[in-house]
Amino acid sequence: MHAQERQLLKKKIELAIKDTERKITQLEEATKPIAPENAIGRVSRMDAINNKSVAEASLRTAHRKLNNLKHALTKIDDDAFGACARCGNPIPTARLMFMPQSTRCVRCADA
Repeated sequence: MHAQERQLLKKKIELAIKDTERKITQLEEATKPIAPENAIGRVSRMDAINNKSVAEASLRTAHRKLNNLKHALTKIDDDAFGACARCGNPIPTARLMFMPQSTRCVRCADA
Protein backbone atom coordinates (compact mmCIF):
# COMPACT_ATOMS: atom_id res chain seq x y z
CA MET A 1 0.00 0.00 0.00
CA HIS A 2 1.41 3.37 -1.04
CA ALA A 3 1.83 6.24 1.44
CA GLN A 4 -0.81 8.30 -0.37
CA GLU A 5 -3.34 5.46 -0.19
CA ARG A 6 -2.51 4.98 3.47
CA GLN A 7 -3.15 8.68 4.21
CA LEU A 8 -6.44 8.60 2.31
CA LEU A 9 -7.48 5.48 4.19
CA LYS A 10 -6.49 7.06 7.50
CA LYS A 11 -8.78 10.03 6.78
CA LYS A 12 -11.55 7.62 5.77
CA ILE A 13 -11.17 5.73 9.06
CA GLU A 14 -11.23 8.95 11.08
CA LEU A 15 -14.44 10.03 9.31
CA ALA A 16 -15.98 6.59 9.84
CA ILE A 17 -15.14 6.80 13.56
CA LYS A 18 -16.88 10.18 13.85
CA ASP A 19 -19.92 8.92 11.93
CA THR A 20 -20.12 5.76 14.03
CA GLU A 21 -19.83 7.74 17.27
CA ARG A 22 -22.66 9.98 16.07
CA LYS A 23 -24.75 6.93 15.20
CA ILE A 24 -24.06 5.40 18.62
CA THR A 25 -25.31 8.56 20.32
CA GLN A 26 -28.56 8.37 18.33
CA LEU A 27 -28.98 4.67 19.02
CA GLU A 28 -28.37 5.13 22.73
CA GLU A 29 -31.26 7.59 22.74
CA ALA A 30 -33.46 5.04 20.95
CA THR A 31 -32.60 2.29 23.45
CA LYS A 32 -33.68 4.16 26.57
CA PRO A 33 -36.28 2.33 28.62
CA ILE A 34 -39.91 2.86 27.73
CA ALA A 35 -41.72 4.18 30.76
CA PRO A 36 -44.82 2.14 31.64
CA GLU A 37 -46.76 5.29 32.47
CA ASN A 38 -46.54 6.56 28.89
CA ALA A 39 -50.07 6.94 27.61
CA ILE A 40 -49.56 5.08 24.37
CA GLY A 41 -51.79 2.29 23.15
CA ARG A 42 -50.96 -1.36 23.70
CA VAL A 43 -50.02 -1.94 20.05
CA SER A 44 -47.95 1.24 19.94
CA ARG A 45 -46.17 0.15 23.12
CA MET A 46 -45.41 -3.25 21.55
CA ASP A 47 -44.04 -1.47 18.47
CA ALA A 48 -41.90 0.74 20.69
CA ILE A 49 -40.52 -2.30 22.51
CA ASN A 50 -39.78 -4.03 19.19
CA ASN A 51 -38.07 -0.88 17.84
CA LYS A 52 -36.01 -0.70 21.04
CA SER A 53 -34.83 -4.29 20.50
CA VAL A 54 -33.81 -3.51 16.93
CA ALA A 55 -31.98 -0.37 18.10
CA GLU A 56 -30.15 -2.38 20.79
CA ALA A 57 -28.90 -4.85 18.18
CA SER A 58 -27.79 -1.97 15.96
CA LEU A 59 -26.06 -0.37 18.93
CA ARG A 60 -24.06 -3.55 19.63
CA THR A 61 -23.04 -3.70 15.97
CA ALA A 62 -22.04 -0.03 15.97
CA HIS A 63 -19.91 -0.49 19.11
CA ARG A 64 -18.15 -3.46 17.51
CA LYS A 65 -17.54 -1.45 14.33
CA LEU A 66 -16.19 1.49 16.36
CA ASN A 67 -13.77 -0.77 18.23
CA ASN A 68 -12.58 -2.33 14.96
CA LEU A 69 -12.13 1.11 13.34
CA LYS A 70 -10.12 2.38 16.30
CA HIS A 71 -7.98 -0.75 16.16
CA ALA A 72 -7.42 -0.26 12.42
CA LEU A 73 -6.41 3.36 13.04
CA THR A 74 -3.75 2.27 15.54
CA LYS A 75 -2.39 -0.32 13.08
CA ILE A 76 -2.50 1.72 9.86
CA ASP A 77 1.19 2.64 10.00
CA ASP A 78 2.31 -0.96 10.51
CA ASP A 79 3.87 -2.71 7.53
CA ALA A 80 1.45 -5.62 7.97
CA PHE A 81 -1.61 -3.36 7.68
CA GLY A 82 -3.64 -4.27 4.63
CA ALA A 83 -2.57 -7.91 4.67
CA CYS A 84 -5.18 -10.58 5.24
CA ALA A 85 -5.00 -11.91 8.80
CA ARG A 86 -5.75 -15.41 7.55
CA CYS A 87 -3.85 -15.97 4.29
CA GLY A 88 -1.43 -13.02 4.34
CA ASN A 89 -2.32 -11.81 0.85
CA PRO A 90 -2.92 -8.09 0.37
CA ILE A 91 -6.49 -6.91 0.97
CA PRO A 92 -7.55 -4.91 -2.10
CA THR A 93 -7.48 -1.15 -1.47
CA ALA A 94 -11.06 -0.86 -2.73
CA ARG A 95 -12.21 -3.25 0.02
CA LEU A 96 -10.31 -1.28 2.65
CA MET A 97 -11.85 1.96 1.38
CA PHE A 98 -15.33 0.42 1.62
CA MET A 99 -14.73 -1.38 4.93
CA PRO A 100 -11.62 0.12 6.55
CA GLN A 101 -11.94 -2.21 9.53
CA SER A 102 -11.48 -5.29 7.31
CA THR A 103 -8.81 -7.69 8.47
CA ARG A 104 -9.44 -10.38 5.86
CA CYS A 105 -9.60 -10.50 2.11
CA VAL A 106 -12.93 -11.32 0.47
CA ARG A 107 -12.02 -14.97 -0.09
CA CYS A 108 -11.03 -15.54 3.54
CA ALA A 109 -13.94 -13.50 4.91
CA ASP A 110 -16.36 -15.81 3.08
CA ALA A 111 -14.70 -18.95 4.43
